[in-house]
Amino acid sequence: MARTFAKIGFTSNVKTIQSKMGSRENYQTFEQGGVDEVVISESEKQFIEQRDSFYMATMNEDGWPYIQHRGGPKGFLKVIGNNKLGFADFSGNRQYLTVGNLLGNDRVCLFLMSYSERRRLKIWGRVKVIEEHVEPAQIALLEVSDFRAPVERGFVITIEALDWNCPKYITPRYTQDEVENLLAEYTKQNTKTTNAAAYAGRGNLPMVVSAIRQLTKEVRGYELKHANGEELPGYEAGAHINVPVQLNDGSYSTHAYSLVSMKQRRHCYQIAVKCETDGDGGSLSIHKRWQVGTKVNLEEPENYFRLHSDDRPTVIIAGGIGITPLKAMAEDLMARRAAFEIHYSAKTRSAMPFYEELSELFPENTRFYFSREKPSNKLDFTRVFNAAKRGALFYICGPESFIKTALFSAAEANIDRAFIHTENFN
Repeated sequence: MARTFAKIGFTSNVKTIQSKMGSRENYQTFEQGGVDEVVISESEKQFIEQRDSFYMATMNEDGWPYIQHRGGPKGFLKVIGNNKLGFADFSGNRQYLTVGNLLGNDRVCLFLMSYSERRRLKIWGRVKVIEEHVEPAQIALLEVSDFRAPVERGFVITIEALDWNCPKYITPRYTQDEVENLLAEYTKQNTKTTNAAAYAGRGNLPMVVSAIRQLTKEVRGYELKHANGEELPGYEAGAHINVPVQLNDGSYSTHAYSLVSMKQRRHCYQIAVKCETDGDGGSLSIHKRWQVGTKVNLEEPENYFRLHSDDRPTVIIAGGIGITPLKAMAEDLMARRAAFEIHYSAKTRSAMPFYEELSELFPENTRFYFSREKPSNKLDFTRVFNAAKRGALFYICGPESFIKTALFSAAEANIDRAFIHTENFN
C-alpha cells in the first residue's frame, strides 16, 4: 500500500520539495516497497467501522478544493469489499457541493480521525454515486438500521491508496460515550475492595497518569506527571521505571518499562506497554486499570542500558516493542548530531509502535522491515552488521529470539561482542 500512496502523492513538485528539504532519499523506499493492489487489512477495517464521522475532499471544475464533514451513527461508513467502502448520504443543507463536484471529477480524499487514540487514516479513491431509484438493493445495503435520517443517495468508494498519518499535534478529544465509559470504568475500579495501596506502589514519587494513547492494537502509550506538579528527576537514554502491577495470581509486583522519549523528561515520563494476554498478568492489569487520573507511586528511573557519550557511530536494531528504549537513544543522538542508523523490524506496519513518529523525526536514519507484509523485506542481520561503519557500536532490543539471532549474525560477521549492547523484556 505504501507504493500506491507514493504513486499518487509524490508528484514531481512534491519530490522537488522532498529533495530540497533532505527527505527524498528516505521516502523513495515508499515507492519501492509493497504492492500496487490495495487490500483493507483487518485492523484498518476495525478502525474504519468504528468511526462516526470523517472528512471528505473533492475538487470542482474550477480547480477549487472543498472539504465536507460526513457524520452518522458509528459504523455508517461500511467496508463492502477488499478495497471498497460505502456509505449512505443523509439529507443535509442541500447545497450539494460535494455531489456537484463529483459530476466532473470522481476523485476523493478521506480523513478518518480518532482523536481519543490520536490516530488518523487518509484514503484516496474514486466514487460512484448510487441513486435509489436505479440501484435500490445497493442503497439498502448501505442504510443504517435504527437511524431515521432520510437517505438521499449512496456513495461507493474504490480505494486507490491509503496510509496512516503521524499522530503529532493531534489534540486528544473524547466523545460523550467515551467519557461515560471512562467514568464507569473509573467508578468500577474504585469500588473494588482490592488492596489499592499495594497496587499503587510504594515509591517516593507520587505520579498521575496524564494521557493515554493507543499506539497499535496491542500497545498503549502512557504519560505520567508528578501528582503535585513538581519537576521530575532526570534520566539518560536507555533508562526505565519500575511500575507497580497486579499479577494473575492476585499478588503485587513491579514491571520495568523503558522511558521512550528524552523530550520534557523533567516534566513527564512516557512509557509504552504491550498487553501480553498470555503473560503473568502485569501488562494486562495496566491496560485494564490505568485511566487518565490513575495515581501510582514510583521510584526514580534506573539505567542498565546506557548509551555511549563519545562520537562513535551507532547502529540501533529494534524488534517490535523493543523500540522503546532505542527511540530515546535516537533522540539523544540526533540532539548531539551524532551519526546513527535505525533498523526497525515488525511483522506488519500496523503492529509497529512509533512508526509515524520515527518516520517524521528520523526520515534519513530509519529503515523499516515488515516480514509478514513482504517476506523479501525481512531484516537481514548479517547485511546490517557487514554494512556498519568501522568502530560502530550496536544497541539491540527485542524478544529473546530476536536478540539471539542478532548475536549469532554478529559473530559470523566478526563483530567484537564488546561493541554490542542488548536488552530484552523477558
